[in-house]
Amino acid sequence: MEKKTTSAIPAGQGAQTFEWAHDWVGDYFQRGFVVDQSDNLGVTLDSFTSAAAEAIQFEGNIVGLPHAAETVTLIYNTDMVDEAPKTVADMVSMMKEHHDPSNGTYGLSYPFDPYYTSAWLQAFGGYYFDPDKEQMLGVNKKQTVRGLEFALENFKPYMPNDPKYEPQAAAFAAGNAAFAINGPWYLATLNEKGVNYEVTSLPSPDGGTVKPYTGITMWYFTKAMEESGADTAAARSFIEWYVTNEDHLLTLAKDQGVIPVLSSLVGSDELPSEVQTFSQTVKQGVPMPTHPKMNKVWPGMETALISAFNGDSTAKAALDQAAKTIRSNWE
Repeated sequence: MEKKTTSAIPAGQGAQTFEWAHDWVGDYFQRGFVVDQSDNLGVTLDSFTSAAAEAIQFEGNIVGLPHAAETVTLIYNTDMVDEAPKTVADMVSMMKEHHDPSNGTYGLSYPFDPYYTSAWLQAFGGYYFDPDKEQMLGVNKKQTVRGLEFALENFKPYMPNDPKYEPQAAAFAAGNAAFAINGPWYLATLNEKGVNYEVTSLPSPDGGTVKPYTGITMWYFTKAMEESGADTAAARSFIEWYVTNEDHLLTLAKDQGVIPVLSSLVGSDELPSEVQTFSQTVKQGVPMPTHPKMNKVWPGMETALISAFNGDSTAKAALDQAAKTIRSNWE
């Protein structure tokens, strides 16, 4: 999506809108890929949660409309696990019981990338990037390093060997893992595969507090929206329907685990229990920054986590290298 939008939009070949999480807001606005449409809205921002309304703006410019919240939380296979673990220590003992790679079973199915692991890297006072701090980049602060060491020590031993999304997600979806840490988008796959599961809160780490990154999925207004005509009118009509139609949003919640941010649906008893659980985890989390520099944080962190997971470097060395790469990309 990033490659397509950054090539097509400036060439005048992009669509009027596209769907993505809110972390591109600042970067794409500064680069002229998305535009303010505050004067053309048929929807008021108080229709959405305050977090969602804030996420779609950059320096007062409204560059899209939100339709869902997202984060990752713990999912367990009820054919293997009787009850949810309260602490990471409890979870480790349960993972040990079911981890048997020689027979194709694992304790945990967990994509090891910056978004998914943020709960632990930020659990002990660490952070990736915070524009409000004097030291904006925090990827190699000792607290962040401690979080990565914690994740490697407690989770890596019980996971498939490949840290990428597809092989990790496949293990739980095939009924071959006791636990998964994944997002609401994963539930449709589990339902299709017939996995018996429950969604629960992330367990507590000793001496820390889980702080996963949270995102707001939104429909962006690209610069093509500045043009008048039938396509622009259709795009605006579609977006406004998509983000405000309660029946549609409830269907997404029930079929795909989507977490609504429309104020009239937040906390509704009509939402499935798993969606309500994801909503609780969203409240625990930290919104991804919309600052333009944030978009350059992800690639360096992804390389660092894979390196540390594969044992090619220590957690500290990997994150020190990530910091160098990110600063170089900023320059």
